[in-house]
Amino acid sequence: MTMSNYSDNVSQISKLCDQQGEAWAAINPEHAARLRAQNQFHTGLDIARYTAKIMREDMAAYDKDSANYTQSLGCWHGFIGQQKAISIKKHFGSLKGRYLYLSGWMVAALRSEFGPLPDQSMHEKTTVPMLIEELYTFLKQADAWELNHYFRDLEEARENGDEVAAKKAQENIDNFQTHVIPIIADIDAGFGNEEATYLLAKKMIEAGACAIQIENQVSDVKQCGHQDGKVTVPHASFLAKINAVRYAFLEMGVDDGIIVARTDSLGAGLTQQIAVSEEPGDLGDLYNSYLDGEEIKDPSDINASDVVIKQNGKLVKVKRLSSGLFEFKKGTGEDRVVLDCITSLKNGADLLWIETSTPNVAHIGGMVSRIREEVPDAKLVYNNSPSFNWTLNFRQQVYDAWSEEGKDVSNYERAKLMGTEYDDTELAAMADEWTKNFQRDAARECGVFHHLITLPTYHTAALSTDELARNYFGDDGMLAYVRDVQRTEIRDGIATVRHQDMAGSNIGDDHKEFFSRENALKAGGKHNTMNQFG
Repeated sequence: MTMSNYSDNVSQISKLCDQQGEAWAAINPEHAARLRAQNQFHTGLDIARYTAKIMREDMAAYDKDSANYTQSLGCWHGFIGQQKAISIKKHFGSLKGRYLYLSGWMVAALRSEFGPLPDQSMHEKTTVPMLIEELYTFLKQADAWELNHYFRDLEEARENGDEVAAKKAQENIDNFQTHVIPIIADIDAGFGNEEATYLLAKKMIEAGACAIQIENQVSDVKQCGHQDGKVTVPHASFLAKINAVRYAFLEMGVDDGIIVARTDSLGAGLTQQIAVSEEPGDLGDLYNSYLDGEEIKDPSDINASDVVIKQNGKLVKVKRLSSGLFEFKKGTGEDRVVLDCITSLKNGADLLWIETSTPNVAHIGGMVSRIREEVPDAKLVYNNSPSFNWTLNFRQQVYDAWSEEGKDVSNYERAKLMGTEYDDTELAAMADEWTKNFQRDAARECGVFHHLITLPTYHTAALSTDELARNYFGDDGMLAYVRDVQRTEIRDGIATVRHQDMAGSNIGDDHKEFFSRENALKAGGKHNTMNQFG
């Protein structure tokens, strides 16, 4: 919202009021324009279209320079997403390149009516679009909150005849940046067949999602990407769901919506189905070429329940477990990942997600270089997962690099590098530097356009609550809250210290004054204890 739009709205509403005459005499055009200014997005589709454009521009900027990678943190509640956006604006002045991530893991663990659940698509599918809507409701409220302060500043400056302050307030309004930013939303494995995927994708887009991430696991046995027992589907099944999401975007008028195709093949050793193959070398045949089995040389070796396919010109009895699932050959995960990624990009996906077991630039980069042989502009969304032990991983990576260089590592025990006794060592310092640079390095070397942490705020909520509980219920009592929470809020300029204002009390007071004028019963008078915070 710019002041020119604001001024145009004042003029347009003034004309409307004039046309209505005495009946609208109580309507202040400037107040009505304020209401319009604080609500730029009337529907979730407005948001999806707006944020899709932002992501597309960011993707183009990354293609020109990998330093333009983007980031997000997973948020499990609207308030958490709102405070993240407010914090970024406060510290960096802009939200450019910063998104939100909606994690299926956190929806399952924190938002299901069943209570805490594992990341296995057992939660209600409707909770996903409901959380998207909630996040954007809180982000829009952040717009109203910030603009309300600027408009109050403008009114006060005018009342005081302070032209300098009035000009500054106007500049803040002129240059206002919305807190509404893109959400990459996790649809898991689609919650059913391709029709179910399409229906849920529409709801997510209606709620505001411009980017939907979908994975190639079997929907009804879906597992967290960092758990064992993952089962993938043949490419045809996955591509049908990519098509379903694209159709949903097109139906809803978000023509540039983004699809993130995730492959779990690196850690998945099983498939539920043998792919259909029409001729040697087609996609189904390639998928089946990775199935484990034994060559059949005599038909009498085939039992009644055996499944036999032609693989590389030979009859092969495919290895099948008692569960009915089929096994892939050991060591084929990386090759399957590369095939998955190339196939997805050539069939409608915009971005890739490769779920890995460790955060290793060389490993990720090796796979991406193979993918880029077929699709030169391939880009990744990468999960900087809390499931990795980042400290141990990077200390071991430094240890291994030093060993290869011939550097003396006799003072370190590789398996125990997590120990606090190593915290002040040269190796630990180097590992921290590698960790600090991981996102920059992966953006440059591995085609990672977007770095996210799936469930950081799950951990930060637990950590901060543990600290407060330990001290408050211990000897510190009330000092624990005052010292560790409120005093820090005041000194760091955290807006929530004036929690009534953050929740909309001042906005409500101003609206009451719009509606009731001198009869408004307002909460923000001199007796409101929030005034103690200035």
